[in-house]
Amino acid sequence: MDISVVVPVYNEKESLPELYDWIKKVMGDHNYDFEVIFVDDGSSDDSWKVISGLKKIDSRVRGIRFRRNYGKSAALNKGFELASGDVVITMDADLQDSPDEIPGLYNMIKNEGFDLVSGWKKKRYDSKLTKNLPSKIYNAATRSMSGVKLHDMNCGLKAYRKDVVKAIEVYGEMHRYIPVIAKWAGFKKIGEKVVVHQKRKYGVTKFGWERFVNGFLDLISIMFVSRFGRKPMHLFGALGSILFFIGFAFAAYLAYAKIFMAEYKMTDRPLFYFGLLAMVMGTQLFLAGFLGELISRTSHDRNQYLVEEVI
Repeated sequence: MDISVVVPVYNEKESLPELYDWIKKVMGDHNYDFEVIFVDDGSSDDSWKVISGLKKIDSRVRGIRFRRNYGKSAALNKGFELASGDVVITMDADLQDSPDEIPGLYNMIKNEGFDLVSGWKKKRYDSKLTKNLPSKIYNAATRSMSGVKLHDMNCGLKAYRKDVVKAIEVYGEMHRYIPVIAKWAGFKKIGEKVVVHQKRKYGVTKFGWERFVNGFLDLISIMFVSRFGRKPMHLFGALGSILFFIGFAFAAYLAYAKIFMAEYKMTDRPLFYFGLLAMVMGTQLFLAGFLGELISRTSHDRNQYLVEEVI
């Protein structure tokens, strides 16, 4: 199969028939062998009924229905599990992502050798205050921290080589950072393509201001897990050791001053409490790293690495 299109769905019953017809037309024009995987993320409207109807008229439509709303990351992860195409395309169900971009994305994966291509909505029709400006700040911070140079990290329109979606796991709200996850999994050729952004035709957006706070926290999480998930002692042990020795140096100085300089009681000086606090915190951080290392060493996937080729 050439292409698997994975579409997370949450209360988008009006747009689904139009999106399906549009995808079908593009695929037919280019003679692609394809499937469309709709993942109903616990919709409360008739989205599942629409998906079931599309399945009856076209066997290339596949549907997954969650019992409740788990979020976009869970929907994408389940869609990735089922996808069987050489190239996997993801897009939102609200018609703001254009299926006309599929041939260009497919070409960049198949013929230009990219592992992942992210869409870049250079011209957006969203509110400048509530979406455009926060999005620019978020993307700039993500580029700086991750080293993945994309202008629109969270664009729903992306293309992947099949190996990528089978090698990564998307959970929580990590769908925003799939390019970062792919990079840390060893997929280096990540590119972007300017894509058309459509105005929302039906319904309302499902995302609020909380996505910016959650997005920042998720970025910190993924950077930590990527760098120290298998070696927590390298972070906590180092920080703990530094703090402990700073505190020990304070205590040693105060002891020297008490014995040889006949100064007043050590406990009368604020430096004593700073030193004591530093030693306690340093010990706690070191023990946290030690426990993290024990957990990491006994994890069932401690020796599971992504192998590219064996000869």
